Amino acid sequence: MAIEVDVLRSIGEIEAGVWDACACPEAATGRPLDPFTTHRFLKSLEVSGSVGGNTGWSPIHLVARDNGHEFAVMPLYAKYDSMGEYIFDYGWADAFQRAGGQYYPKLQCSVPFTPATGRRFLARPGYQEKGIGALAQAAIRLLSSNGLSSLHVTFCTEKEAGTGERMGFLRRVGEQFHWHNPGYRNFDEFLADLAGKKRKNIRRERRRASEFGGTILLLTGNRIEREHWEAFWRFYQDTGSRKWGVPYLTRQFFDEIHHNLREDTLLVMCERNGRYVAGALNFIGRETLYGRYWGCVEYHSCLHFEACYYQAIEFAIAEGLKKVEAGAQGPHKLARGYMPTAVHSLHWIADRNFRRAVEQYLEAETAEVCREIDLLSAAGPFRN
Repeated sequence: MAIEVDVLRSIGEIEAGVWDACACPEAATGRPLDPFTTHRFLKSLEVSGSVGGNTGWSPIHLVARDNGHEFAVMPLYAKYDSMGEYIFDYGWADAFQRAGGQYYPKLQCSVPFTPATGRRFLARPGYQEKGIGALAQAAIRLLSSNGLSSLHVTFCTEKEAGTGERMGFLRRVGEQFHWHNPGYRNFDEFLADLAGKKRKNIRRERRRASEFGGTILLLTGNRIEREHWEAFWRFYQDTGSRKWGVPYLTRQFFDEIHHNLREDTLLVMCERNGRYVAGALNFIGRETLYGRYWGCVEYHSCLHFEACYYQAIEFAIAEGLKKVEAGAQGPHKLARGYMPTAVHSLHWIADRNFRRAVEQYLEAETAEVCREIDLLSAAGPFRN
């Protein structure tokens, strides 16, 4: 069989149907597992100028063909810094460059600004093994032929992490906090599973949040209107300026998802005196609700917990979703029912000596992360 792998400088160079047949074949019978590797989401990032240009993310997506038939794709970028990745390697970059190496640019297989677990080696059904082999080898050849330092596959699935490790990648384990739904019929059933003190604290927080003097709206699909994005853009700018200095996403990105991803979107908007004062943006997958951004223009006690965590739980229960991923960071989420969960990434380091140093670091880091997950799980809010 003649396998060829091409590089795309833009997701627009491939038809949406061809990309999605590899990225989300399950969408033929419903929602994709997650919307982030779909053609429409990646295109929204590019068309809006959130990636490309001088953003530090240059698309170089891979497409594998077998006798002209596309069977696997990979969202890949040349990365000129470590911003917007959420699997942080600043220390690696600093060490390599102090030793005389050039860490950037590197190759990054991920969804920009999106710390959500999902498939990264995207292949049609029946081509998974062949796809991961072809894409991994092509990415490593691309790295080698350009003299680049490293390839990073972030927030991949645990299965991909195991396969990649057997292929010679280094595996990195991180931690997030996810809420799991064993089949609750309502929020009170979830509360009944909690220890009494935790249950009382959540009820107290929800009461305090309700005192902000307004209404909380849950909007999806055609219920989302342009005025909601205008308000949410203000919220996003406030959060971005405080956390990152400069918000990653452009205003146009929200226009793009208004046109192309409203059915994949849940907006939680807090309205007070005819004005939107806070909100949370979520994306809807087949089994998971993905919390992404929060912001506000007025502070109200506990409103952040209500809009981001408790409304997400209520929505997941109502829709029969199995999980809520609440994004990066956040041991404070533990008391609110979100449990520590391992997340995975793969790393290919070209320089042998540097690879050995990173490997030793990862051994120590993984042991500590797993220890922390065990300790936090034991201290979780559930009765049992």
